[in-house]
Amino acid sequence: MAQPLSIAVAQPRCAAHDVAANAVAHAEAVRAADARVVVFPEMSLTGYELDATPVAPDDDRLAPIVAACAATGTLALVGAPVAGPRIGILALDGDGARVVYGKVHLHRSEAIHFVPGEQSAVIDVDEWRLGLAVCRDTGFPEHAAKTAALGIDGYVAGVVHAEHEAGLHGERARRAAADHGVWVATAAFAGPTGGGFDRTSGRSGIWSADGELLAETSAAPDEIARAVFAK
Repeated sequence: MAQPLSIAVAQPRCAAHDVAANAVAHAEAVRAADARVVVFPEMSLTGYELDATPVAPDDDRLAPIVAACAATGTLALVGAPVAGPRIGILALDGDGARVVYGKVHLHRSEAIHFVPGEQSAVIDVDEWRLGLAVCRDTGFPEHAAKTAALGIDGYVAGVVHAEHEAGLHGERARRAAADHGVWVATAAFAGPTGGGFDRTSGRSGIWSADGELLAETSAAPDEIARAVFAK
């Protein structure tokens, strides 16, 4: 049986397009989180800036996050525009970074700048299989279903929601838990960002496979929530 998995959701403050500064903020969150896995919001490295330049896995500006992961034994799941171009998730650990997912369900405004990801994705961490999602993906039950069909224990997502949409996190998390019996972690953007999101929701959260809210942040930037997945 797999050992319990400590997981955190982080919502660091973000400077538009400033990957170097944002990487430092991510590294600080990794060190503070004290968790095996830390999930970050959609496009957390650049802000929700649809004209942002894709970030390559070998970008030197990611070095602070890699160093923090090496020091803490953490896997960081970071939101960024990636090659394609896609709205992606970068997985970083002490050995470096790699692209692990591209957002499948794009908004029309996003589709002007990005191409959709082609398939669901799962990442293995210490005998736990975590299905990946970005924002609008979580609004489509079929996305969770296709991901769950790959065999998952958890469903993790980075999102950007407006202030009045804070309730969506719990609604969608509880649905995924009920439909598939999986744990859910959602990292939500906090503070202002691009795309018209002058006031974002924050309220990152972690839910059990029974749909119980285990931990949650407020709407303020720089907060972290932690919990433990257990089988």
